[in-house]
Parts: sequence; structure tokens; C-alpha cells
Amino acid sequence: MPRIGAEPARRRELINAALQVIGESGTLEVSVKKIANKAGMSSALAFHYFGGKNQIVTETMRFLLSELTENMRSGLIGKSDPHQRLEAILEASFCASQFKRKTVAAWLVFYVHAYSSKSAARLLNIYSRRLESNLVHAYRQIFTNPSRAKKAAESTASIIDGVFIRHALRKSGPDRIEAIEICRSHIAAQVAASPTN
Repeated sequence: MPRIGAEPARRRELINAALQVIGESGTLEVSVKKIANKAGMSSALAFHYFGGKNQIVTETMRFLLSELTENMRSGLIGKSDPHQRLEAILEASFCASQFKRKTVAAWLVFYVHAYSSKSAARLLNIYSRRLESNLVHAYRQIFTNPSRAKKAAESTASIIDGVFIRHALRKSGPDRIEAIEICRSHIAAQVAASPTN
């Protein structure tokens, strides 16, 4: 029987275990039992806290997105300069806690999962809209043309996502410094390509 008051900690342990198991296997074809074992608890307890594997997967995605959103929010606080805001977005997008090999691999699995899961697709859509909104806000301070700002935001978001996925496939593992530098170069090229804004 679950201990009273232990639920938040136990749910977090299951989420961490799901991240590790999914990241190690590179697939969602993992059992609740394997996730529960990794968390040091029984399958029955895992089902008690989440109800099933789909719920565990959805909550794991939600956790990652919440962490990413909080990193982005805190990084943008007090930054009014658009270049500082763009830098903060890159730092949050490739933050150390999310840009680990197993976590990046889990993200890649979640992207694929979104094709067949409405809840996963909805969560990724929220992430995409937030990222683009933050990028548009920064670029609108650089470009006077709103259409140009939107296009720059779309291409930068695509670069961020693409670099993230490419690093998931690297045998040597993800390199956040390199990833940020690639995205910085893209932003610099966007700005330089439109000197008249």
C-alpha cells in the first residue's frame, strides 16, 4: 500500500525511470514492469500512480516540457535586448538537464510517438508554439517587417529542433556548446541577410 504523502516523490521516480528506460531502449516498446523495476517499485504501484504506460509516457513528456518552459521563463526574466533574449532561448533549449544522451533519445521517441498519440501531439504542439512565440517576440525587435520576423523565427525553431535531433543520433553523444554555436551562427546569418530589416 502506498505511503501517505509519498505520491509526488514516487511519481517523479517513475518519470525519471521512464526517461532512462525509454532513452536506453530508443523505443516505447518497454513494459510498465521494466519502468517500475528501474524506479525500485512494483508494477502495481506504478499502475496505482499513473493508470498505465500511456499515462506514464504522457506525464514524462509533460515533465520535460514543464522543465523546459521554466528554464526558458527564468532565462528570459529581465532581458529586454532581443539578442540577449535569443541567447537565453538557445541556452534553455539546450540546457544541461535536457541535453543528456538518454533524455535526447527519449525526446526523439516522443516526437515519433506524437504521430499516433493525440495527447503527445498536443504537448509537442504547445512546445512548438511557445518556442516560436518567444522567437517571434525577439525577432520583431530586430526586423521592422513582421513577416520577416515570423520567417526568421520559423527557421530558427527548425534549426533548434533539427540540431537537437541530430545530436540524439550521434554516437559520441550530444554536445550542448556545439549545438548552441550552430544555432548562434544561424541567428547571425538571419540578421546579416536583412541589413535593411
